[in-house]
Amino acid sequence: MFGYYRVAAAVNKTVVANPNKNAEEIIKLIKEAHLKEVSVVVFPELTLTGYTASDLLLNQTLIASQDESLRYILKNIEEVNTIAIVGIAVLEADRLYNCAVVLQSGKMLGIVPKSYLPNKKEFYEKRQFVSGRDIVRTSTELLGEEVPFGVDLLFRDKKDMTFGVEICEDLWAVTPPSNHMVSNGANLLFNLSASNELIGKSEYREELVRTQSGRCMAAYVYSSAGVGESTTDTVFGGHAIISEYGSTLAQNERFSLESNLITADVDLERLRWLRLNESSYGDGRRKKTRIIKVGNLPSISKLERDINPMPFVPSRYTEKKHRCDEIVHIQAHGLIKRMSHAHIQKAVIGISGGLDSTLALLSIHRAFEMMGWDVTNIIAVTMPGFGTTSRTKSNAVKLCEALGVTLKTVDITDISLKEFEAIEHDKDEHSVTYENVQARARTSILMNMSNKECGLVIGTGDLSEIALGWNTYNGDHMSMYALNSGIPKTLIKYVIEYYKSNDSIADILDDILDTPISPELLPHKDDEIIQETESIVGPYELHDFFLYHFIKYGAKPNKIRFLAGIAFDTKYDEETITKWLRLFLRRFFTQQFKRSCMPDGPKVGTISLSPRADWKMASDADVEVWLEELE
Repeated sequence: MFGYYRVAAAVNKTVVANPNKNAEEIIKLIKEAHLKEVSVVVFPELTLTGYTASDLLLNQTLIASQDESLRYILKNIEEVNTIAIVGIAVLEADRLYNCAVVLQSGKMLGIVPKSYLPNKKEFYEKRQFVSGRDIVRTSTELLGEEVPFGVDLLFRDKKDMTFGVEICEDLWAVTPPSNHMVSNGANLLFNLSASNELIGKSEYREELVRTQSGRCMAAYVYSSAGVGESTTDTVFGGHAIISEYGSTLAQNERFSLESNLITADVDLERLRWLRLNESSYGDGRRKKTRIIKVGNLPSISKLERDINPMPFVPSRYTEKKHRCDEIVHIQAHGLIKRMSHAHIQKAVIGISGGLDSTLALLSIHRAFEMMGWDVTNIIAVTMPGFGTTSRTKSNAVKLCEALGVTLKTVDITDISLKEFEAIEHDKDEHSVTYENVQARARTSILMNMSNKECGLVIGTGDLSEIALGWNTYNGDHMSMYALNSGIPKTLIKYVIEYYKSNDSIADILDDILDTPISPELLPHKDDEIIQETESIVGPYELHDFFLYHFIKYGAKPNKIRFLAGIAFDTKYDEETITKWLRLFLRRFFTQQFKRSCMPDGPKVGTISLSPRADWKMASDADVEVWLEELE
């Protein structure tokens, strides 16, 4: 389903040194995973014997019992196509290896030995085991079958999944084996572990799994031994974690007395295409690997994953201050560098009482405060025209007065009327020409005023408008420094909310946030806004969602529509989403020529449309194949 795979981490109730009883729990959990449409489920280290069997692993009886229990498991999962990764001890060339065996439909697909053996403090694995890190291109006999054996094994289906396996300490090593696995295409990693509990260790363990998934641009599924393990000297909590690209999707409650299983749906298609956008991934050294083809996997009937409708906005409120502080500092320091380098002391900005100019003004003001510069050198120009309402003008004026900046008013109606006369345009014909004349008049005034004042014109257009080309070429499209060019509309609202902590402007900002988004270029009626942008181009929250998935990893339109349907649930139906997605695609392609010559501006988030930074595209690229994919 659009590159999604359901994966699971299982923690079985363990009886130390009793493979028969452990096998029964393993079979139950594999079948439970299969019923839940899981593609792959991973179990803890040395699943069949228990990790704490210790020197008993050197006893023939336990190894023989383990092998027979493995045979029993295989017989009982012949009709199960969920892949299970189980921990076993393998005797090969008179050496004992701590291994993971990959099982599907009653067959052993491959065996991966552990590379790094801890031999300190409470762990002394070298008493029983030998490292398998040099084992490649070989096989071993197990249960009368020749099975691929080595650290060079990767497992791949016919679609988007390629997975690798490492065991416990491998993850904690300076150079984890998973680093090499992902360099060879693995986008899904599994770890069978026996990590004991110490104060604070669970938090570090979760961070380790999460950050490794981010570094590897992969999904990482981790399962650690549970409370059935021996408590002679240590206690095992049975920690299970599923992370994807630096975010933890699921983790269990530790110290459960019963077997448990957690699942999550990971987007492997997204991970594969994200890697194409990261040049450093392609520079990773490839090693020779063996690809093991897996059989058909369970398909997901319904996606069980939350899709964030606001991908540019932090989902956790506790992150708000930190994230907004970062945004403000990026904007402010970008401006400080530009003004200092150009030896310019004044900033000129058009202020409308709308979201974009409000944020730009606030960020300029913050930059001046940081540097101890005179805020009266911020020249805010309000330029009322045919559609300007008293509400927006009043908010613009009150905000400027509260911040102590220099406010100037230049009415553009007479200038626009003269322009209409000069180009022989009927002033009563409210066409695009009518609107664009006003937009260019405002930019002309700002540019000329900046010359007079020896100032820098600060652009206010945001990333959402740049994506849609919702600006007038050489009008609001142009400035000397585009301060908001890296921030989408949904995030602009979020940052303005942050500025409400300043009580002196909180009420003003509240009203600005409540004002409909409008260019105010058409004559109003009874001082009310009649031109609402989102009724013309569609909701910005949808366009920001489309933009993120389209640019971040090149998602197909069908997948974007599918995800939007989940993210916005009952708010927008499929027909509405499709309508605005078509418009987004058309405008994104046809408006590239505006982005090709956009002014400098700071990149703030992971996406920028600057032709000098993130996005390079032909101005005459055709949108047809993208629109066809939607049909």
